[in-house]
Amino acid sequence: MAKITPFEKFTKDYENWFEKNFYLYQSELKVLKLLLEEIAFEKALEIGVGSGRFAKPLGVKFGVDPSPKMVKIAAKRGIKVVLGEAEHLPFKSETFDLVLMVTTICFVENLPQSIGETNRVLKKGGYFLVGFVDKNSLLGKLYEKKKNKSRFYKEAKFFSSEEVIKITEKNSQMVFLKAKQTIFGSENKLYPVLEGLGKGSFVGLLFKKY
Repeated sequence: MAKITPFEKFTKDYENWFEKNFYLYQSELKVLKLLLEEIAFEKALEIGVGSGRFAKPLGVKFGVDPSPKMVKIAAKRGIKVVLGEAEHLPFKSETFDLVLMVTTICFVENLPQSIGETNRVLKKGGYFLVGFVDKNSLLGKLYEKKKNKSRFYKEAKFFSSEEVIKITEKNSQMVFLKAKQTIFGSENKLYPVLEGLGKGSFVGLLFKKY
């Protein structure tokens, strides 16, 4: 079963995070936009689309999420969204030329299976972009330390960038291309985006299916 309870119970809190932490949100969004700027895509899917906070500004028109309340909000934002889990995507094979996953991998039940499903619905030559908080980063360590007191992260499992790259390449026909990172502190401010890994709390990893 997907870990949807906090998203169903605390929907307003989830939405309010983006307002209260506007600059952190914009910093994360910038990482994803920069990684996508040289990629042409027509049909894109976000797995774990939530309320559509990332799909909408990134031009991703399709979404899937296990939370009924999140699906309703995403639909209101214009996303063509359906109920479903990352491990069992309700789409035909080789449907999308871009698949996005943002702050989702820590909530899936089975990451290798989810990556396998991502690979299945992605067209050959398509791209997979994953954005998340690295468990070895400043925020990653803070979230891990306080997760038992957190409404959203209590059941989360955090990953390092190296783990995500390894799991993705092992369970798919995708190859890691490049990374960008941001959020180098805990203040709610607009952070710069740097190439690579190892410094920023929020990381974007871009893969291509061959």
